[in-house]
Amino acid sequence: MVTRLSSSDASFYRLENSSTPMYVGSLSILRKPRGGLSYETLLETVEQRLPLIPRYRQKVREVTLGLARPVWIDDRDFDITYHIRRSALPSPGSDDQLHDLIARLGSRPLDRTRPLWEMYLVEGLAGNRVAIYTKTHQSLVNGMSALEIGHVIADRTPKPPAFGEDIWVPGREPGTGSLLLGAVGDWIAGPRQQLGAVQSTLVGMVTSSSELVDAGRRLADVARTFARGTAPSSPLNTTVSRNRRFAVAGGRLEDYRMLRTRYDCDVNDVVLAVVAGALRNWLLSRGEPVTPTTTVRAMAPMSVYADPDSDGSAGPGQAVDEVAPFLVDLPVGEGNAVIRLSHISHATESHSTAASLVDARTIVTLSGFAPPTLHAMGIRVATGFSARQFNLLITNVPGAQAQMYIAGTKLLETYAVPPLLHDQVLAIGVTSYNGMLYFGINADREAMSDVDMLPTLLTESLEELLEAAR
Repeated sequence: MVTRLSSSDASFYRLENSSTPMYVGSLSILRKPRGGLSYETLLETVEQRLPLIPRYRQKVREVTLGLARPVWIDDRDFDITYHIRRSALPSPGSDDQLHDLIARLGSRPLDRTRPLWEMYLVEGLAGNRVAIYTKTHQSLVNGMSALEIGHVIADRTPKPPAFGEDIWVPGREPGTGSLLLGAVGDWIAGPRQQLGAVQSTLVGMVTSSSELVDAGRRLADVARTFARGTAPSSPLNTTVSRNRRFAVAGGRLEDYRMLRTRYDCDVNDVVLAVVAGALRNWLLSRGEPVTPTTTVRAMAPMSVYADPDSDGSAGPGQAVDEVAPFLVDLPVGEGNAVIRLSHISHATESHSTAASLVDARTIVTLSGFAPPTLHAMGIRVATGFSARQFNLLITNVPGAQAQMYIAGTKLLETYAVPPLLHDQVLAIGVTSYNGMLYFGINADREAMSDVDMLPTLLTESLEELLEAAR
């Protein structure tokens, strides 16, 4: 089946260069079962789920002379063993060695002649563990209608559910002439389709006053975001090289929930305050000038409840149906951790989506395992703005608060590996899972050779808030 890439998908496809590959990555750490996790078992698990993510068997085909957006076409030579690969650390492999491997794998662009995803089964990890690293091109994951592969391979029980037999017959690949005719047809039909879309939007808006008000609020948010202007000067913004460093940190979700209750804010506010404290001390360690008014501007897309009027249900515990843009100035010049948190909490409250944000109550009840898809949606939101408007990207999404399994193997930890954007040498992805918060820290190897400091600084920043709350 031939489907044209949407405008946003096409922009992601064309946006990347050799220094900033546009993928969404994830690292899963699993408890190695007695019989091990075989490569063949992982192949079978993924292959069973491919009907849920049809884009993973399709590749991108350009149209001659760029007369129209590229198209998705079935890969008639699809070979799952090309996309799912094995790697091993010298046993017993350390976490540092694993993170170095992830940094190297994340530096490589995906093969554009094939479906745009890769998965690695990493063996040899100390502590009776294995790891799965996945990276998917951002153009594949356009929201809840096109999921990231990690969204569909996780199960709530060690015994995977039964899947019917998958009989996949790839469609015929179109010729150059056919693609050109399709492009011409789109040009002819374009104005009519645009008019129809506008009419449909107007009808929808006038039939629901609440939707009209909500749309106005979102439009005002976007306008305010663009009006913020250029982000402050920061060592976080310089030329990005082709090489990466990757680090991780973790913390108990209960600590963040306690701080949320103590200071009447949101878990996301606490996360941002902890990052702000860590960045403050990182800047000081470098001898950077830090004054009381110094800020670092983050794009921190926020997961939002589904519309409570859509099905008559309340927000907490329901599915997340969108990710909203949110620019926040992190007060890294403020020496008092509680005041930093207060500034951030106030900024969140002034955002129009504040009433429907995913907070701690939802984090512990949200069903499913959506983090990879939600991180991808957050990245998609961020790239809709100029990278000059913010200094770094921070995605923070809720995950299941129960034990999950992949290919019958217990999932211990899960980390996002967000991409670096143009002239931004640091990106942080935060995922809640099974009572913990996991920080995935992706950085440019040359510009942030000291990124290994951040996990310790994040822990110290959290402890500073906890001490103040006691």
